[in-house]
Amino acid sequence: MSQPAVQERLPAGAGPKRRGMGNPWLTLVAVALGVIMVTLDGTVVAIANPAISKDLGASLADLQWVTNGYLLALAVSLITAGKLGDRFGHKPVFLIGVAGFALSSAGIGFSKTIGMVIALRVLQGLFGAMLQPTALGLLRAAFPAERLNMAIGLWGACIAASTASGPIVGGLLVQHVNWESVFFINVPVGVVALITGGLFLLNARGEAKSGGFDLTGILLLSGMLFALIWAVIKAPTYGWTDLKTLAFFGAAVVLLVLFVAREHLAREPLLPLTLFRSVSLSVGVVLMTLMAFAMFGAMFFLTFYLQSVHGLTPVSTGVRLLPMMLAMMLASPIAGGVISKVGPRAPLVAGMVFTAVAFIGMSRLGVDASFMAMAPWFALIGVGLSPVMVAATDIIVGNAPVALSGVAGGLQQVAMQVGGALGTSVLGAVLTAKVAGVLPGHMKEAGLPAPSPAQVDLMKGAISQGVAPVPKNTPPQVAELIVKASHLSFIDGMHLAFIVSAVMAFVAALLSLLVRAGRKVEGAAMHI
Repeated sequence: MSQPAVQERLPAGAGPKRRGMGNPWLTLVAVALGVIMVTLDGTVVAIANPAISKDLGASLADLQWVTNGYLLALAVSLITAGKLGDRFGHKPVFLIGVAGFALSSAGIGFSKTIGMVIALRVLQGLFGAMLQPTALGLLRAAFPAERLNMAIGLWGACIAASTASGPIVGGLLVQHVNWESVFFINVPVGVVALITGGLFLLNARGEAKSGGFDLTGILLLSGMLFALIWAVIKAPTYGWTDLKTLAFFGAAVVLLVLFVAREHLAREPLLPLTLFRSVSLSVGVVLMTLMAFAMFGAMFFLTFYLQSVHGLTPVSTGVRLLPMMLAMMLASPIAGGVISKVGPRAPLVAGMVFTAVAFIGMSRLGVDASFMAMAPWFALIGVGLSPVMVAATDIIVGNAPVALSGVAGGLQQVAMQVGGALGTSVLGAVLTAKVAGVLPGHMKEAGLPAPSPAQVDLMKGAISQGVAPVPKNTPPQVAELIVKASHLSFIDGMHLAFIVSAVMAFVAALLSLLVRAGRKVEGAAMHI
């Protein structure tokens, strides 16, 4: 879209105040810089987890909260943040998110306890929620419908590039500086994003409404998401059939029913249910959830596999993960072009099948697997997930009216973040349960006494991180046997987690057959 095309959307008498403001490509650069900060943070945190655990004495549950607390805050706030952008303008909400994310990152760098890290990660999530749906809203307003998937593909390539550099940058910082530095890096990136956004973004928003803000809808939706994710995260601790777990699941269902009823009655609903009349949009939400389930779950446990089992440094871990990230970086813009020509269905099916095959291949990796044995499967995951990311985003955001682009962007990101939280929690529970089941057998095979159920409960947390719980003053030969049995138990758990991910990917491939290209909806005019 040219600059005059943007100008036509302005109310009479309004217009860009400086050269380049509102240009689609400069808009893409500006929003990519802001979101790159979030994606860079995600990958470097994964690399830093073992160092955080060692320095602050964090357990597996603590590390899951470093990830899940952030994801939970995102999931609860994303649609609300998107609605704020639709109502008051995507630009100010985006810039507030950039500033807040950078400041909370600096706070994490100064933290001295794992509790403080988790609390500030939650704050990071709240500000991150302001960034992602507003970024998509700004892209939706700047690019014409027929070129939106191309813009999303390039946007995805920028994100993949930051994801690819994250393990290397994070590894170098953790290894040669400290884990705190991986959070401080967000500060200069945030400053550049603020300057660029202030110069080039137009304050796009939807048509003003006369009704009030749907505060009841916000409370119901936030409560539902919190209850759902809390139940999933705490189920391994409480027990999946425990009364507390069932109570939270039940509360999520009740709040969902109340939210749907509220949205039918609200004069200006938080999430207009008419959006879900589009089958493609609805399927896109499910696909984004399943994709994030696989991606976040894989990244979480691959880090422990490479660092704890293989004994690699953080930098070497980043190098091992590079094929996955580079594949995503290269495949995302290609996927955007292919989807423009053939539609989303075939690329979605192919992408999820590739992803499933990659997980099956990874379920065969052993304790001593070489880089050449890992790299093809890692790259295939990147190739498989790229068209899913682009196509699912396109059919969610592109099929929504422009006036609801922020809400649609929030819905897309809710699906992704909920999927990520479910991936780390559910796969973590699967892995830990498998470890508990196979550990006695591996100990006996190693010629060691089989641990009692109480001992297994004490050991399984460390082994689920790939760490062998060797007692102090253990003779070297015995310690070596404990390490072998522990690593074999971790590998068995990781294999089962990857098989579960493969099954989810095949289910997503079948669901992708329901997607149709459909006409992009322009909707109401935009105000600047």
